Amino acid sequence: MWEQSEEIQLLRETVARASREKIAPLAQAIDAAGEFNREVEALCWDLGLLAMTFPAEFGGWERQQGTALCAAVEEIAKVCASSALLLIIQAVGSFPLVHGGSAELLAEVMPRITRERWLGAYLVTEPGAGSDVAAIRTAARRDGDGWVLDGTKCFATNGGVASYYCVLARSSKEGGHKGLSFFYVERDTPGLRVGKKENKLGQRGSNTTEVILEGVRVPARNLLGEEHHGFRLAMQDFDMSRPAIAAQALGIAEGALAEMLRYAKERRTFGKPIAEHQMIQALIADAATRIEASRGLVYRAAAQYDQGRRNTKLSSMAKYFASDSAMQITTDAIQVFGGYGYMKDYPVERMFRDAKLTQIFEGTNQIQRLVVARELLREIDA
Repeated sequence: MWEQSEEIQLLRETVARASREKIAPLAQAIDAAGEFNREVEALCWDLGLLAMTFPAEFGGWERQQGTALCAAVEEIAKVCASSALLLIIQAVGSFPLVHGGSAELLAEVMPRITRERWLGAYLVTEPGAGSDVAAIRTAARRDGDGWVLDGTKCFATNGGVASYYCVLARSSKEGGHKGLSFFYVERDTPGLRVGKKENKLGQRGSNTTEVILEGVRVPARNLLGEEHHGFRLAMQDFDMSRPAIAAQALGIAEGALAEMLRYAKERRTFGKPIAEHQMIQALIADAATRIEASRGLVYRAAAQYDQGRRNTKLSSMAKYFASDSAMQITTDAIQVFGGYGYMKDYPVERMFRDAKLTQIFEGTNQIQRLVVARELLREIDA
C-alpha cells in the first residue's frame, strides 16, 4: 500500500466500507437504468465527500485535499465508477469558484452550497471545443453592471442535476487561449436551460447533458478569477482533476483484478482451476504490475498538488498511464471470464465500458502525451 497519513488511511477505510455495503449492491442497477442515483449522492454528502475540496471553513479538508479526493475516488471506483465520478465533478465544478471567486461571493454562496447540498457542474466543452479549449465560442459580453452569456455547452457532467455552474466563455474578441473568463451561474438564472441528456456507453449513472445559455445575465461579481484569464484557471483545475481521473481508472482496474482473481480460482478447465494455467497467470501478473505503477503516479501527482508544487507533467502521466492500464486490465478480465465476461451477469463487462471514458475526458490521452513531452522539453530549456 502507498504510504499515507493516518487521516487518509481512516478516510480510505471509511469509504471502502461504505462502498462495499451501500454502493456495490446498487452498481448494476445504476448502470442498467442509466439514471443519476440520489441515494448515492446523499451518502456522499453524509460522509463529507462532496465538500472535501471546499475551503476548510465550508467543510473542506485543511490539507491533503488532492490526496483525499484521489483516495475516496479510488475506493468508490472499485465498485461503481459512476458514483466515483460524482466526487470528481463536484471538485472540478467548484474549482473556479473556490479559487477564483471573491471573498464576498464565497461568503454568500458557499454556505448555501453546503447547507442545501448543491451539486456543481463545469461548463467548458462545446460541440466544437473539447481538448482544444481555445476554440470555445460561448460568448460573454459586458452589459451595464454585469455580463450576458450566450452559447451551448455539451457533455456537461451533472448538467441536469447541478444547482450551479462554472462557465468558461469568450469575454473578448481576442482569439486563442486569451480572452476567456469563468463565471458563476446558478441553475434558476433566466435563460439557462438543460438540453439533451446523453445516453452513454459507460459510467451511465453519471448525469451528462447539454446546457444552453441564451441571454443569461449575471452580476459583475460573478466573474471568477481575472477577466480574460480563465484559461489559466482551467489549466490549474486540470492539475487537480487529472490525478483524480487517474484514481478513478486505478479503482476500476483494481475492481477488475479482484473479479479476475476470484473467477480464476473458481473456474475449472482441463481438470484444474484456470488460475493454474500459465497464460492466465501472465494476465494476472501484468494487471497487478500496471496497478502498482499507476498507484505510484497517482499519489505522487496528488502529493505535489497538495504541496503547491507544479505537477502538470506527473498529472498527465498518471492520467494517461492509469487509464490506458484500466482499459487493458478490463479487456484482459473479460478474456479471463471468456464468454461469461461478455455478459452483463458479471461486473467486468460494466468495468470495461466504464474504463473507456477515463481515456477521453479531462483531456484525451493523446493530449496528455503532448503535455508530458512539452513539460520535458521545458525542463531542458530551463
